[in-house]
Amino acid sequence: MSVDGWNTLLVLGGIRSGKSEFAESVVADAPTVRYVATAPAGDPEDTEWATRLAAHRARRPGSWTTEETAADPGRLAEVIAAAGPNETLLVDDLGGWVTVLLDPAHQPADDTATIAELAAAVRASAARLVLVSPEVGLSLVPTTPLGRAFTDALGATNRAVADACDAVALVVAGQTAWLKPTATPTHPATPAVPGQADVPTQAGPGQAGAPAQAGTGQAGVPDEALPEVLTPTAPTAPAPPAGAPTQADWAAPTMALPMVATGLVIQPGMELPMPDDYTGPQAVDRLATLDIPGAGLGVLERVVGFAAATQGTATPAPWGPVRVLLLHGDHEGGASSGAMPGESARRARQARAGKGALARLAAENGASLQVVETPTSAPIEEGPALTGEQVESALRYGWRLAEQAADAGVHLLVLAACGAGTETAAAAVLAATAGAEPPAVLGRVMNEQGEYDDAAWMVRCAAVRDALHRTRRSTREAKDILAELGGGDVAVATGVLLGATARRIPVLLDGPVGVAAGMVSRDLAGQARHWCLLPDHGGRPGVRLAADVLGLTPLLDLRLDLGEGATALAALPLLRAALTLAAGLPVHPSLGGGDDEDFAEPEPAGPGPTSTEPEPEFAEPEPAGPGPATIGPDEPVAPGRRAD
Repeated sequence: MSVDGWNTLLVLGGIRSGKSEFAESVVADAPTVRYVATAPAGDPEDTEWATRLAAHRARRPGSWTTEETAADPGRLAEVIAAAGPNETLLVDDLGGWVTVLLDPAHQPADDTATIAELAAAVRASAARLVLVSPEVGLSLVPTTPLGRAFTDALGATNRAVADACDAVALVVAGQTAWLKPTATPTHPATPAVPGQADVPTQAGPGQAGAPAQAGTGQAGVPDEALPEVLTPTAPTAPAPPAGAPTQADWAAPTMALPMVATGLVIQPGMELPMPDDYTGPQAVDRLATLDIPGAGLGVLERVVGFAAATQGTATPAPWGPVRVLLLHGDHEGGASSGAMPGESARRARQARAGKGALARLAAENGASLQVVETPTSAPIEEGPALTGEQVESALRYGWRLAEQAADAGVHLLVLAACGAGTETAAAAVLAATAGAEPPAVLGRVMNEQGEYDDAAWMVRCAAVRDALHRTRRSTREAKDILAELGGGDVAVATGVLLGATARRIPVLLDGPVGVAAGMVSRDLAGQARHWCLLPDHGGRPGVRLAADVLGLTPLLDLRLDLGEGATALAALPLLRAALTLAAGLPVHPSLGGGDDEDFAEPEPAGPGPTSTEPEPEFAEPEPAGPGPATIGPDEPVAPGRRAD
């Protein structure tokens, strides 16, 4: 089973909470699963209920078998009791079972005895058993006798089965809480989201501290290990005093996770979280009330709105821990034409050693760094860049990288890449997903002498053209694009975006690989792009196009070309500064911002009374020249003369 030492598990949850997907993920590592369906078929004219049942059936792998127990409520206990120790059963769900139990066709019946029989069968079960059940005890007491009978029977069933099971999990809004055992599990569960698994499965013999092995066209990215998490340290001054360190090394890994295979199923149409629709505009509106001397934050208001939406508060805090994921994976064939052999590997080694632009900027921002080896991609003009198995493994691997960051308390991810031919692969993905012409999205090639190599650029364009022609009859679905055109780095980046979305972690995109992953992720989970921020387009035509399609307006126009990810880190202090002001500045005192010892009513421009005593009643001023100051009430006014 997925959690060590647990043989029977009860998964509770509300409607659409993700409890069924959670339970399915727990048994995903089993070679075969017997799915015990308890729900009755229902009214043939109820198309909505039929659609729900069809969705459940569609998620089941082909190796699973299905057994129906709706005809007899006593049948469920018999199936559980007869299952052998080598079998895996998934019962979904006890709510349907209680519905059948209370059906008038089965009355009169001893409901209490039937529930006790079920609990006894669960307690004595030799098989690996996972049961799913609705949690209705938190809702209002139903107003109808039948509704009260259902909730009472289901509550009694849940209590009896929970007592009989080794473990109990509660899924609320896609988040999993372990109710039994009360101690923290050895392998913490991850949030359940509809459409994919979210629980670690059987542990392996090692830890995640060892770096992953690069794919070489054989197997995909290994599921057993995650790369080392490095903590950069800024270098010392050029001329330090005697005895002071001259170059700080990278610290030991900040964390290590058990090697686990998640059994993750990533498929199109996943329902992942969305940022808050209301807090973003509220945070931007609040900026107009702050005690700011000038006109405000300008375009950086979008940063505040983005952070507010992703944090779910109108007063977002500056991002704390940041992690940079540097994806290293080369593309063979014409995609890497003009690239210096071994240059990308040197950049990866340089980052691990704490050197180079990306590592130095990470150190200045206090960000951790993972150098992630991705599978080498085959020539796209000749055949698929990856196999289907490699794509699945790479997607799961990227998801787990995001999960590891979330478990470590990371607030923000920065996506970077350093492989040869990455821009060509990204151009191919953009051409396939956005209908762009390769020459329009493929940047010029610069050689090691700093000169443009137009011949190499034409070879890259030809490679993309041939790849698109080769795949012209492809379905152009997300996984097909990754396998045929994208390659290992784009596939892992896509998994990172999906995993970060599931764990509500914003991502800074910076470069062609990140935006290409954003384009692919739209078909898997359209919510992912709403968790992405693009600080700068870097002057790259492909990034400009993808940003327009994804609706990611670049904040800056620095035109830095320091390698993918470096521009985002260079802009990060400015983004943090905007959030610091938005979170720390008070509302202007004139708008009710509270007491301010430095604020006082302005003094009059000219001389006047300064005391706080009540002002005298208003009186007419004395005339400037001679003449009567007033006209008596009985004094006539001469014709043609105005009274003074």
